[in-house]
Amino acid sequence: MWIYAAKRVLYTIPIALGVSLVCFGLVYLAPGDPASSLIPPDASAADIAMIRQLYGFDQPVPVQFLKWLWRVLHGDLGMSLQTNRPVLEEVSRALLNTARISVGAVIIAFLVALLLGTIAAWNRGKLADRVVTSISALGVSIPSYWLGIVLIIVFAVKLRWLPATGMNSAPGWLDWSHLRFAILPMFTMALLPLGVVMRNTRSALADTLGQDYMQMLRAKGLHPPALIHHAMRNALPQILAVMGLQLGYLIGGSILIETIFTWPGTGFLLSKAILTRDIPLLQGTILVLALCFVLINLVVDILQTFVDPRIKRI
Repeated sequence: MWIYAAKRVLYTIPIALGVSLVCFGLVYLAPGDPASSLIPPDASAADIAMIRQLYGFDQPVPVQFLKWLWRVLHGDLGMSLQTNRPVLEEVSRALLNTARISVGAVIIAFLVALLLGTIAAWNRGKLADRVVTSISALGVSIPSYWLGIVLIIVFAVKLRWLPATGMNSAPGWLDWSHLRFAILPMFTMALLPLGVVMRNTRSALADTLGQDYMQMLRAKGLHPPALIHHAMRNALPQILAVMGLQLGYLIGGSILIETIFTWPGTGFLLSKAILTRDIPLLQGTILVLALCFVLINLVVDILQTFVDPRIKRI
């Protein structure tokens, strides 16, 4: 098991290098000159050449990539062209804000999906199963940005229970003055993983409950909570894998939700970098988000070997 974990860690190294190459190359595939946002309209040819040389845009792209990769390996993601602050500092602060609502959304989705998925699996083919399946289909089908707008209209504009946008900048996250800003983004982000995990929980538990050994335990008079406990232990690795993927998707794909709620996370930071064509900030944000997705999948893959002792990976 430990050998497998070490192998999986080693496998992430070439994956990370490939991710860095893609993140760097995609930015340069976009139309326009990366230095265009820095050059004034009335700049002379000498000024343009000086600016391009100052930021290294005059060098071949492979040389720029190698120099950028060398700085990244030393923890330097460059300086933002717009704010003149370190990109690592900007991305770290935004990533922490994104993680706060993403982890909260995943916890909400996991608990509710586990409960409803278990009810649907135990009542397979009955009314409860059809209701849960319909809720799951709605969770997957409803656009998250549309739900966010509806929640703002209902709870912020009409009822005035919660703030519509922004985040409390004061330190601390355990009191209501901070949590009230995160409730609407969290519930909006929880909709999609709720539908996905609920459907997978129902499917995994229903398949396990239909196995011959479960029928034997049922025939021996084992109580329903004990049956569900046995079935959950066998279905949990599959559910855990899906939940890890959803957490990665939320952290990496929160740009629309954070823009709607003006939440200062990586999605909001990424949208600003795109609009201002801040190349170092754009590259750094994409790289950090991609590496987070790789690391989350690595952790989930390793955790599966501990959750399910039947998995023999060496």
